[in-house]
Amino acid sequence: MAGIDTGGGHGGKRALNQEVPLIPFIDFLLCLVMFLLVTAVWSQMARINANAQVPGPPQDEPLEKQEKPKTLHVEARGDRKFQLIWKEGSTVINTIDVERKKVNVGNDYRYPDLAAKIKSEWEANGTHRNKTDPKLDQAVLSTDNSTPFADVIAVIDAIYTPKREMTMGNTTELVPAFNVSFSMN
Repeated sequence: MAGIDTGGGHGGKRALNQEVPLIPFIDFLLCLVMFLLVTAVWSQMARINANAQVPGPPQDEPLEKQEKPKTLHVEARGDRKFQLIWKEGSTVINTIDVERKKVNVGNDYRYPDLAAKIKSEWEANGTHRNKTDPKLDQAVLSTDNSTPFADVIAVIDAIYTPKREMTMGNTTELVPAFNVSFSMN
């Protein structure tokens, strides 16, 4: 053990001499030094070389223009017609109106005119047609809050009408050409 002499204790004052356990203190300091050395190496490995040039180094050639994906928006609002809108990003490419004619099939009903038009539009404007392309074209269904559930299902069935071949592993299967999502009001 080590001791520290403060030189106190004169004239009736009590002595301030204390013994300090230096061995645990030295062990603690050695552990702290090792920790700092190891983290200094890790922080060096985690660094990324960067500069203040945004978005990157100057180039003489123009950057490739990324093509925005085409999306088919199916508007099922109102009682008289459907509206098919092809959009590329937020830009409207084409708008088609389809009359709303339902055909009863057992207890349900379908929209064959809508299905035929969606199929012809996908054949003309669909982007993911290659068998090895794992992506599907996107279709967004927009309806009123008061649209009956049976109508929503009939429209989704119409959107799933166009099929394409997709290779999955060693097999080729027919899958719907569109992935359907809903828009919110």
